Amino acid sequence: MKYELTINGIKCEGCINRIKNVVSNIKGVTCYDITLDTKVLTITVKKESVLDEVIKKITDLGFEVKEK
Repeated sequence: MKYELTINGIKCEGCINRIKNVVSNIKGVTCYDITLDTKVLTITVKKESVLDEVIKKITDLGFEVKEK
């Protein structure tokens, strides 16, 4: 399942790297991409419950996440 999440609060590449580090460690994430320009995380997960974990972990970093 593929999703697009808008992430508010991203200011620099450091923010992008923090998000990538968290997402890369979540089991069930098969593919992801995020850029500083768009501030949109495109992510593919094995099941919807994994998406909930992704959103929670990114929110815990201090960012606001909205599903497109």
